[in-house]
Parts: sequence; C-alpha cells; structure tokens
Amino acid sequence: MSKVAFLGLGVMGYPMAGHLKSNGHDVTVYNRTQAKADKWASEHAGQSAATPREAAKGAEIVFACVGNDDDVRGVVYGDDGAFAGMGNGTVFVDHTTASADLARELNAAANEQGKRFLDAPVSGGQAGAENGVLTVMVGGDEATFNDAKPVIDSYARSCVLIGEAGAGQLTKMVNQLCIAGVVQGLAEGMHLGMKAGLDMSKVIDVISKGAAQSWQMENRAATMVEGKFDFGFAVDWMRKDLRICLEEARTNGARLPVAALVDQFYAQVQSRGGNRWDTSSLMHLLTND
Repeated sequence: MSKVAFLGLGVMGYPMAGHLKSNGHDVTVYNRTQAKADKWASEHAGQSAATPREAAKGAEIVFACVGNDDDVRGVVYGDDGAFAGMGNGTVFVDHTTASADLARELNAAANEQGKRFLDAPVSGGQAGAENGVLTVMVGGDEATFNDAKPVIDSYARSCVLIGEAGAGQLTKMVNQLCIAGVVQGLAEGMHLGMKAGLDMSKVIDVISKGAAQSWQMENRAATMVEGKFDFGFAVDWMRKDLRICLEEARTNGARLPVAALVDQFYAQVQSRGGNRWDTSSLMHLLTND
C-alpha cells in the first residue's frame, strides 16, 4: 500500500480519495475549503492538510483533481505548492481536465526537479467516481505509469497509457468531442419522435438495441424526454472542456465545426440559467422556444 495525497475534493475528487483509502492506502487530503478536507478526513479516518505542500510531504504519489489550468498551477507551484513538498522520484498525477500545453509544462517542471508526472484526465462523471469505475487516459513515460497504475486502479475500470505527456489530455478532448456530437444528435432524435407523437419509451427501447445505441442514450434519453436536467455533468464544465478542444484545434489545424456549433448551443443553455444542468439539457433548446 502507498502513502498518497489527494488535492481537490469536488464531486469527483471526494469519492476518488475515498476509494484510495478504502483500498488500504494512507491518504492525506487538501482542499481549498479546509472544512471540506476535515469532513473527508473524519468520514474516512484519513488526514487533512492546510496546504498542498503539507499534504504532499512524504507521499509516494500526489493526485490532483481541480478545476482548470490555473487551479492546477495554484496547487503545484509556489512555497505552499505540492512540488515544494514532494521528494525526489515522487509522482504527480493530474486528473484535472486541462490543456495539453499545461501537461507538457508540468512534465518539464517535474523532470527539472527530480519528480515524475502523469496527465491522467478521467471520464465517467460523478457516478463513475462514486462507484470506482472511471476511465483514465494517461500521458507520460511507461515506468512512471506502471508505478502509479495499481494505485489509480482503486477507482478505475480502465486505465490506459496513451503516449507521452499531453497525450492523456488530448485523448480527453477526443472523448468530449464525441460526447458533444452524440448528445446533440440524441436531443434532435428525441425531439422529432416527441413531435411525431411516438411512444418514446418504446422508441428508446428498440433503437437502443441497434446502431444508435450509446452511453448517452442508455443514461439520458429518458430524462431528456421528461425534461429533467438537474443532475449530472454540468454545462459549465462541458463548455470549459469544449473551449480547451477548440483552442487545441486552432493550434494543430483540426476542423471542429460541430463542436463549435454545440458550444454555441450550450452558451444559449447558460443564458437560460442552465449553467449547472446536465449536458443533455441541449434538449431544452428544442422543446422550449
């Protein structure tokens, strides 16, 4: 078992850190709001720390799952940052969905300081984190991956090394782009069926057994039809992810016309107060003119 630190106890990090503890690891947590870290420590018989540096001291692996590039830099750098507390050879695993440029930056900084780095964004949402069945897409060197994977497996159904630093974040971009197109197509399909007066429960049942089947259909089609969106992966988060995708595309020349359009649709959802609605709320634009 390993001595580890976990930085960031949001809807993903809180249960992920819990799975590490329940799998026998010695876990110290840090959260920007100290009360939440103390609550986690009380519930899981772990330890909390006042700074990332304190949490990282003595750890073999330091995990982070925060909001964006700047949030990651905020817990990594500086006198109170994780890197200041990490010893030589310690692995920093960033589960934040962030830019590939940040991953390369952190990898270079870690190497300069005798530390090791993996970018390891996750897919599976809050439910995947709570049930310990996340998909983890990893960038970094193979030896570091092999050292960290048995610990990551505490909350992962699949954990795959894709390539060098940044490859994990690029793979997460591919993941989010595929989701965005599927959700819009699903919303339009459900909308057409409803307008045609079909029994949508029967429609969903039959088409989910064929080529139209997807995770989104299995988990979101029925709630789309019911107009329920107050749960799940928030529109704000998806827009952040799509912004990362579109910025990367401007750099490498990829053409993402559907993603750009869906991003505009999500901006309209936000204008309706749906910032925290699930991404399936694209349906709201079709059913509520």
